[in-house]
Amino acid sequence: MDTLIRLGTRGSDLALWQTTYVQGLLQNMWPQNQFQMQIFTTRGDVVLDTPLPAIGGKGLFTAELEAALHEHSIDLAVHSLKDLPTEPPEGLVVGAVPVRANTIDVLISRDGHTLDSLPHGAVIGTSSHRRAAQLRQYRADFQTHDIRGNVPTRIQKALDPDGPYDAVVLAYAGLERLGLLDNVSQEIPLDIMLPAPGQGALGVQCRNDVDSLALLQPLNHPETWAAVTAERAFLAGLGGGCSLPIAAYATIEGKQLLLHGRVLAVDASAQIEVTGTTDYTGQLSADSKAAEQLGADLARDALAQGAAGLLS
Repeated sequence: MDTLIRLGTRGSDLALWQTTYVQGLLQNMWPQNQFQMQIFTTRGDVVLDTPLPAIGGKGLFTAELEAALHEHSIDLAVHSLKDLPTEPPEGLVVGAVPVRANTIDVLISRDGHTLDSLPHGAVIGTSSHRRAAQLRQYRADFQTHDIRGNVPTRIQKALDPDGPYDAVVLAYAGLERLGLLDNVSQEIPLDIMLPAPGQGALGVQCRNDVDSLALLQPLNHPETWAAVTAERAFLAGLGGGCSLPIAAYATIEGKQLLLHGRVLAVDASAQIEVTGTTDYTGQLSADSKAAEQLGADLARDALAQGAAGLLS
């Protein structure tokens, strides 16, 4: 690996924070190297007038960065892990997942409402089928309308007294990283809203070569790696992308990895819940295999209960 290491990133405030954070960790681990950011604009950043699920295709926020890795114009790419498709492009891998932030979703309302105190028929802004379906599972009277834009823009829309939204739902992690938690009116409990697979975690993508993997290895957090591996295996086993109403959350408790998966109908008419455990040993290779197997097994359980019909 060259002494100059180039990190690719999107240009949003959150993406820049995430890449600066990873750059700082790497600089501390490898002080002899120089690290430099390069900013890219992705298709998901350009098409702002269309709901994300309607744009279609995989890698809306990652394809341009992955192309730059293939072309050797950057050495690493920093992503929100939940944006990365579960099937890696040929020659590329997720080389490290640092310790992840809080995984929950939060409500932001201009009147300080919670899910219980919002008026009947309240309009909640979200571009996620997963969030929308879980909101309507909790209260069938909710209306969910698409909302696009970066985190500060969505907050602005939520707080606009003349805006169309009574509230919006965002990830806690993004607000925490940008110092915007003061806007939160409710932290939504996990029993109401499970996160997206990989939510709160960063994925550092690289070419699948010895030097890149060695550079990133000290950055990897074993417990986070095992948890997100299980979550993403569940998503992959269902054939799902980040636009489908699939939720998963894994935790390490003692020597056990626990995975909770949820699959919902887009119209919130039904949902399937699956849970399972596997041993956690602290050995990265063994835990990766066990986590992947657990996610795949729970996906099969969900499919046996009719998940494919909900997702279609």
